[in-house]
Amino acid sequence: MPQPAITTKSRARGLERAFDIIQYLHEGKEPKRPIEIAVGMEAPKSSVYELVGILTGLGVLERTDAEGRVFLGRKLHYWGLGYIENFDLTRLARPMLEFITKQTRETSQLCMVDGNKYTVVMMNEGSRQFRISADVGQRSPLPWTASSRLLLSHMSDEEIKDFIPEEDFILPDGSRLELQDFLVSIRAAQADGFFSFDSLADTYTHCFAAPVYDGLGQCMSTLCLIAPMQDATTNYQMYRDVLIHAANDLTAALKSGPEPRVEAAE
Repeated sequence: MPQPAITTKSRARGLERAFDIIQYLHEGKEPKRPIEIAVGMEAPKSSVYELVGILTGLGVLERTDAEGRVFLGRKLHYWGLGYIENFDLTRLARPMLEFITKQTRETSQLCMVDGNKYTVVMMNEGSRQFRISADVGQRSPLPWTASSRLLLSHMSDEEIKDFIPEEDFILPDGSRLELQDFLVSIRAAQADGFFSFDSLADTYTHCFAAPVYDGLGQCMSTLCLIAPMQDATTNYQMYRDVLIHAANDLTAALKSGPEPRVEAAE
């Protein structure tokens, strides 16, 4: 009887590796040959070749050239559309992002935790001539972001320490964010129900984040606003009010079911 257990474990490992291949291509943002995938992932070549063949046959991956390079297939796009249609958060968030941008003219985002990283799930570009944008789906270290101060607020200090890789505290300029300073900012954001700071990832933007809560009162995502520093200073209170208003409406809509309201913040 031990053979079925071995087979089950082997299949589970194969399934996990298949998802790892999809994630690797997603993060790399370019087609790769199976040998390049195997080397990049430090995975067995035979296993990667077999799984790439299966995923390509299923339409999850697609060949992009005569040299055998593959990338994410259209089937993933169709699955993504189905997810968006049936996941209330993204369906309800779209009009709220449009509302934020209409009120402020700035770029608005819906952000979440993906694994132990931060990612932009949806974005609505600002209407000003000078626009600020970010890649949807790109994963970034949590300590670099305003949103993380809210997204991690349900965790204990020890859980946060264990959750975030040590190297993620190294900022883009090479300096280091101290863990204790990070934890203090999380507790301050938790108490205030809001967080903003001059971006740690560039030198000219200010980031605002307001929490969207689930039914248990945990911050499941954030609505964010990115503005040039000068505009953020001039319009700080208005930007804060609009963002909190939108986040509160989205939280209420997720609890009650109907479409979110989009009235102007008072």
